Amino acid sequence: MSCLISRQFSLDQFFLPAGIRAAALLIVPTRLWPYLLLGEYIYFATLRIPMIDTYGLDWVILASTLLMPMAMLVVHLHRRRMPSEAATGLWLLSLSICTALFVPGLNLSISYVLWSTPPPSNLLDAVDRTIFGHFAAIITLVPLAFLWSRRRTEPGWARRFVAPTVSAILVMLVLGLCMQLTSANAHTTRTHMVLLSALPAIALTFMHGWRGAAVAIPLLTLPLHGATPSTGLPSSFDLGTFATQQNMAVMSVALLALGSSISYHHQRARSRSLAEETTLRLARSSHQTSERELRARAAHLKHLGEGMDSSLGEMVGWLKSQGHHAVANSLLHAASVHSRLFREQASLVYPTGLEQVGLYVTLQAGGACEIWNNTHRVTHPRLMGNPCLLTVDLQLAIYRSLIEAVSLLLELETGQLCLRTRSGQAGNRRGIVAVVSLLDRGTTLSTRTTQQAVERLAGRVLAYGGSVHCRGNRLRLVLHESITHASPAAA
Repeated sequence: MSCLISRQFSLDQFFLPAGIRAAALLIVPTRLWPYLLLGEYIYFATLRIPMIDTYGLDWVILASTLLMPMAMLVVHLHRRRMPSEAATGLWLLSLSICTALFVPGLNLSISYVLWSTPPPSNLLDAVDRTIFGHFAAIITLVPLAFLWSRRRTEPGWARRFVAPTVSAILVMLVLGLCMQLTSANAHTTRTHMVLLSALPAIALTFMHGWRGAAVAIPLLTLPLHGATPSTGLPSSFDLGTFATQQNMAVMSVALLALGSSISYHHQRARSRSLAEETTLRLARSSHQTSERELRARAAHLKHLGEGMDSSLGEMVGWLKSQGHHAVANSLLHAASVHSRLFREQASLVYPTGLEQVGLYVTLQAGGACEIWNNTHRVTHPRLMGNPCLLTVDLQLAIYRSLIEAVSLLLELETGQLCLRTRSGQAGNRRGIVAVVSLLDRGTTLSTRTTQQAVERLAGRVLAYGGSVHCRGNRLRLVLHESITHASPAAA
């Protein structure tokens, strides 16, 4: 029925039934193709049975029964190798070209061989026009049909492009309506409207790749075809719009090729982004596993330290009971000093206090602070913000990074060091910025220090979506996390 109706509006230069045939083969599952074949035979029976006396029974049978199987064969061979996201546009071009060549080519060959009356003198002259008409209709409808057939498997359209997409479609619809209202002889005006419609079509292609081209091509082509007068009879042709339709066919090919290229590069960028996210997630998981192992080791060391303190306490008590107070006091003093040093070293293995009191208290009272004070080169840290709103994993990452950064500058640079941090929130992310700098602003970090900082700090910092920057006399660390995936570590 659709072919019968569309034939009344078709021209040799834009043969809609050919596009409907190819589009239906893409939309309808293969198991239902026999029903399409039956409908095609009914369509041809309605048209060609009255032509038996003129062109012969052989032509009516062969030219009516072989066209749909040929189209099915072309579509089936293409569907056997469904395209990737990157090659969809080229796949659609191949399908359109092959269908436009083989189906009308078969029809014209049968007509030339089997017509009982001599073929008209312009039959061979009309071959290129007929093939072009099939191609113009197929490339208009097939991309949109393919997009519809993959609607359940395609990824969602980018939400940030909703307003521009709707605006571009509305502009094309308005221009198409204006095209219908122009005079049939106003070819120049319609050509200008087509050129204006090409701008939002290109915008759709840039925003959505081949999907945008699949939507834009029908909006670009069908209004011009609707504004072109047609007799509904074979050999219906309008010379005034033929050149414009040729240009639009070339434009359709260009849009699909451009859309395919854009989709290819978008897929590559998306795959690279997913690979980076996977790598960072694995790196974070590796760091978290290492921290859990260090936490267990620190807990074991704490247990050993408590056991040694208990044994030494018992020894001191026994010495005092035996009257050896001087020895007991000396042993108690030595034990307290070594116990404090032991706890400081154990806190460097894993800062257990960070889980209870947060990052800043751990930096000011832990073993790292004692080591920095002993160097007499690190000034009192300036710590701002509330790091307890960050997750323990992120606080651990910045804790390890700060210790490594300060150790690096103490090792490779001279002079006093200054440590500043600020934690806070920006948008839907929480994070912390830490700056370890030379107190002398006139001194710059050496090239070796910069290289070592990137090599030794980037692995942990990048795993948390952060960055390492070396500029002038300072080393800047940034780590952040999404609020939706973050749970506060401590109040």
